[in-house]
Amino acid sequence: MKVGGKPYRTIWLASDGGAVEIIDQTKLPHDFVTTRLDTIDDAAHAIAAMLVRGAPLIGATTAYGMALAMRADASDASLEAAYSQLMETRPTAVNLRWALDEMRNLLSPLTAGERGAAAYERAAEICDEDVQICSSIGDHGAPLIREAWERKGKPEQVNVLTHCNAGWLATVDWGTALAPIYKAHDAGVPGHVWVDETRPRNQGASLTAWELGQHGVPHTVIVDNAGGHLMQHGMVDLCITGTDRTTGTGDVCNKIGTYLKALAAKDNGVPFYVGLPGPTIDWTLRDGVAEIPIEQRDAAEVTEMTGRTSDGTVETITLTPDNSDAANYAFDVTPRRLVTGLITEQGVCDASEQGLRALYPDAPK
Repeated sequence: MKVGGKPYRTIWLASDGGAVEIIDQTKLPHDFVTTRLDTIDDAAHAIAAMLVRGAPLIGATTAYGMALAMRADASDASLEAAYSQLMETRPTAVNLRWALDEMRNLLSPLTAGERGAAAYERAAEICDEDVQICSSIGDHGAPLIREAWERKGKPEQVNVLTHCNAGWLATVDWGTALAPIYKAHDAGVPGHVWVDETRPRNQGASLTAWELGQHGVPHTVIVDNAGGHLMQHGMVDLCITGTDRTTGTGDVCNKIGTYLKALAAKDNGVPFYVGLPGPTIDWTLRDGVAEIPIEQRDAAEVTEMTGRTSDGTVETITLTPDNSDAANYAFDVTPRRLVTGLITEQGVCDASEQGLRALYPDAPK
């Protein structure tokens, strides 16, 4: 996608061929800053501190983190230490574990002298694969937006509601939930996006709104609790969100608040779709509510907020009384019964084990 007319991915190899560069998403939307990763510690910090976020981009950064570790020390001990260090950064994102397993399985049989080049080559492939996967998600999801528009008699706009950020900033390019929106927009469907602010880190207000604006997609930022009201009054034609982990039975784990949107959509007859790449499916899980670990992040993300003041400076303020505790559950699980369909790179299916296995017949049992 483009920033100021210039094509960007969210992660790329630096010109020296060793370091990796990323977009520091903690600086958006007020500043566009790229950051250099030279070591595995840099990569681990980028993931844990959410300089990069979104399951696919976490996976790509993890792969390059392993490559950076092999560049510094390609021993068996270093390989295992790198695996453990990166695994601890964001436990909910299944792409992180997938990328770690992919890299360890590739590198373990190789000699120390072979590991560095092989790691960089595979990390680059993972990035390219993600771009193609997300583009395909867009191709399969865009017709759903067009169909919703046509069912309404082709009005001035079709309204899509999304939660958190599952756009190109959450992937290497294109995005998951936003890829269908971009593809429909580019094909001439007059879409408008309701952007949930997505407390506590406001990824919708700061990231989704920013990237939609860069691409010229009409959008409106709303508070998280407005979605149900809009649905009651016929102002939402369909919802599309992303997911950080999907069970083999179709439950989806996404940013906290997604479950409530799905409940409101079900109550109001609004289709609720989830865009996801195959690597986010955890075939070992059957009950998302019972089995998916939910990350609890720093309470300061709830009690504080960062924004730009009237004089242009960016400052952090405290929202809560000094003696108030805060809980910060980062994700929730939406049961498959609330999901209209899953949009994948292989096509659209029911949120069920049968539906997923029809698209991924070679998936592990």
